[in-house]
Amino acid sequence: MNNQFESLLGGLRDLQGQAETFLGSLLRPWNAYQVLIVLALLAAAHLLRAVLAPRLHDWMRTRSGWPKWRLRVLVVIHRRLRMIFFVALIWLTYMVMREATWPSRSYILGIVANLALAWLIVALTTRLIGNPVLRAVVRYGAWIWITLRIVGLNDETGEVLEATAIDFGETRLSLLTLLHAVLIIGALLIAARFITVQASARIQSNEDISPSMQVLVVKVAQVLFYGAAFFVGLNAVGVDLTGLAVLSGAIGVGLGFGLQKVVSNLVSGVIILLDKSIKPGDVISTGDTFGWINALGARYVSITTRDGKEYLIPNEDLITGQVVNWSHSNDFVRLDIHFGTSYADNPHEVRRIAIAAAESVDRVLTDRPTVCHITGFGDSSVDYILRFWIRDPTGGLTNIRGNVYLALWDAFREHGISIPFPQREVKVLEGSRLATTAPGGAATAE
Repeated sequence: MNNQFESLLGGLRDLQGQAETFLGSLLRPWNAYQVLIVLALLAAAHLLRAVLAPRLHDWMRTRSGWPKWRLRVLVVIHRRLRMIFFVALIWLTYMVMREATWPSRSYILGIVANLALAWLIVALTTRLIGNPVLRAVVRYGAWIWITLRIVGLNDETGEVLEATAIDFGETRLSLLTLLHAVLIIGALLIAARFITVQASARIQSNEDISPSMQVLVVKVAQVLFYGAAFFVGLNAVGVDLTGLAVLSGAIGVGLGFGLQKVVSNLVSGVIILLDKSIKPGDVISTGDTFGWINALGARYVSITTRDGKEYLIPNEDLITGQVVNWSHSNDFVRLDIHFGTSYADNPHEVRRIAIAAAESVDRVLTDRPTVCHITGFGDSSVDYILRFWIRDPTGGLTNIRGNVYLALWDAFREHGISIPFPQREVKVLEGSRLATTAPGGAATAE
């Protein structure tokens, strides 16, 4: 422990000495001149941006027909105009000073030029990272590392970070190792994400693979690539994976008992993907929920209803509960509606008119026969059932039933067929008298 503390103090003293030397060198005339030149170039870059940025913006607005990637490149350049102008000016000045004067009189300009160019390259390349937090971490981390490399403080900083460590038995975890792990694992995770996105796009564009199998393959690929990136990163920085395996096994057992529902939903999701009982695009109903499957997740299934609501149904409920899949093996759905007509109407004519009325509705299929049957003789009507087929349940069921009812109404009115309804006759008796027998046999009125 004392050796670590002494190493840390020694590294800090080296950094302090380097900083004092650099600050002291700024007091020399030509070094001060170079600092003033840098400030003047910054001011010139700011003025150039103030003059040219509005013009570039107006020109970009006239390029609305360009591809999106070109417009995005222009937006990035527009936001970094000040830095671009400064890099161009500082490098031009440095090359002129290096040819016209002694190398020592352009030393600081060279350092600033290399730093500005490196910072600009990092700022432009990190725009490819979509996650804002990860982009900021990579950007600032790269800026710090490049700055230390250019100014020659990389070794001293590494000694300080290596001396800042914590010992866990035989394992020594230093701040330098932690930073290396973050950088390596981060880079591997970015690479894994890129590979996963590209593989997912290719898998989803393959029409020979079913939608449920596409989701399963994508999920497995994500687990494999991200897991491999994490463990390869740990192995690259010298972490003993044997002890980590024992620890992860113990944690896994504890999580298995504590998160039974979560694990059950995960396993149920894998079963759903394997048996292909439901897949994205299927129309299902479970309980009071009716809609089509929007996405299959690791823990839940997203169902979108006709009224725009999105229900997240746990996978376990779809495995253990009853689910009606309206489009499991095909898209054909048969619907039934009930109606009744008067006893005075010819039932053969009623059946013919009802079938023709149903087949006149747009979504009702004509290649699958529509049928109409008598189901009974009621108190005031002859009862019928009309059965017809559709093949687009995602378009709704209530609306198609309503359209068929309207077609029946119009057809029955045209042919003079009546739809009876129960009628009740109510009589109100006023001044009613009740006769009772009085004791002794005499009748009295109340």
